[in-house]
Amino acid sequence: MGADALSGKSAPRAVCVYCSSAEGIAPAHLELAEALGRGIAARGWTLVSGGGQRSMMGAVARAARAGGARTVGVIPRSMVEREWADHDSDELLVTDTMRERKAMMDAHADAFVTLPGGLGTCEELFETWSARVLDLHTKPVVLLDPDGHYGGLLHWLNGVADGGFARPAALDTLVRVTGVEAALDACAS
Repeated sequence: MGADALSGKSAPRAVCVYCSSAEGIAPAHLELAEALGRGIAARGWTLVSGGGQRSMMGAVARAARAGGARTVGVIPRSMVEREWADHDSDELLVTDTMRERKAMMDAHADAFVTLPGGLGTCEELFETWSARVLDLHTKPVVLLDPDGHYGGLLHWLNGVADGGFARPAALDTLVRVTGVEAALDACAS
């Protein structure tokens, strides 16, 4: 039996978190991001994020670092120039484009967790999830949605499957959970 099994901790993982960087987010969503960051740290894992310091993105990174986690931020140069970068990241990787950013985030991650967010967050979720459905990777793709933020989207997706535009098995590759520990457990599988 390995040391990780004896200690109750799972093997080190790098978890990529997709979430909002918009200002004015409800405190409950900031608290969710912080709880996820603390959970990543408690498991001895690394956080991979979009490299921003604002809103939920900043909250998850600060909480992860406060708990001792290593943080890797990946951010396009245009966002660094707007002073959005999380310069406290253990490693801040700067790309030229958003496409390069996503590819680098994917390459550094063993699992993906999506928190509530907007268009950019949804786009990241769909790209990662689509790649999983197409067997381009086998990494867990987790949607952490404790308050039904994605309820309308999930309803629409069920209609997509019902209409024959997606196999029901494709929907099953997205792990949907409402709690931080369940999300982290899904990342460990």
